Amino acid sequence: MTSSTLFDLAFFLAAPFWALLILAPGWRWTDRIAASPLPMVPVIAVYLALAVPVFPQLWAAVSSPDLAGFQELLRLGGGAGAIWAQVIAWDLFLGQWMYREARALGIHPLVMGPLLVLTVLLSPIGVLLFIGIRAGVRLRAHRRPDLRQAGAPRAEEDRQLSIP
Repeated sequence: MTSSTLFDLAFFLAAPFWALLILAPGWRWTDRIAASPLPMVPVIAVYLALAVPVFPQLWAAVSSPDLAGFQELLRLGGGAGAIWAQVIAWDLFLGQWMYREARALGIHPLVMGPLLVLTVLLSPIGVLLFIGIRAGVRLRAHRRPDLRQAGAPRAEEDRQLSIP
């Protein structure tokens, strides 16, 4: 397979899982899939297929990072593709985490759908907005004990479940 084909494949392998998280949030299989690391495995396989041939340049770019080194890596088809596949796998990991946290906190799917779409496209912005919403929901739940009974985790559960 060419670097271009693998580049495209990275997204197409992740897209069905994103579709489940966004379009079928109440389906029990979505919950099971979101709890598994397996959706990332095919994308990571694409990453490896792209990264292995350019490993010396990739290693140079990540072990002693500077802008020129990354620019050189990105000029290589496999280098750009490897970085892309890594981003796709990481975004999927973040999306699964956001989905599970939202379900645990009772954040409505109509709020999460657009946030997950934003995370697919511009993950730092989507994650930052989610962290803000998550903090607001948790604060509100701690101030209103009646919300805790509606599915929001207690403080002890928060510490066990979460990324700060």
